[in-house]
Amino acid sequence: MTALSAWLAAAIIALLVARAVWILRREARQEDGGRPRGIEPGKGYIEIESDYSSGVGGGNQLTSRVPRDPQEYARSFVPRRRR
Repeated sequence: MTALSAWLAAAIIALLVARAVWILRREARQEDGGRPRGIEPGKGYIEIESDYSSGVGGGNQLTSRVPRDPQEYARSFVPRRRR
């Protein structure tokens, strides 16, 4: 490895590290950390659809209903024999 290629590799790595730090700092300044979280509490349900296709003709589709009420959502994780 020549000196020029070593300097060039170091410059590219420094540029990538600086870009990563810049992105992380920008996301940290946002109120929600840059990531949307959860749904607004309320009444009713949110329907979430998930589709899976194996590409060979098989697949699966699932629709889940998630309650908007935080207490009802928490109760859904309690085993039925404990309710």
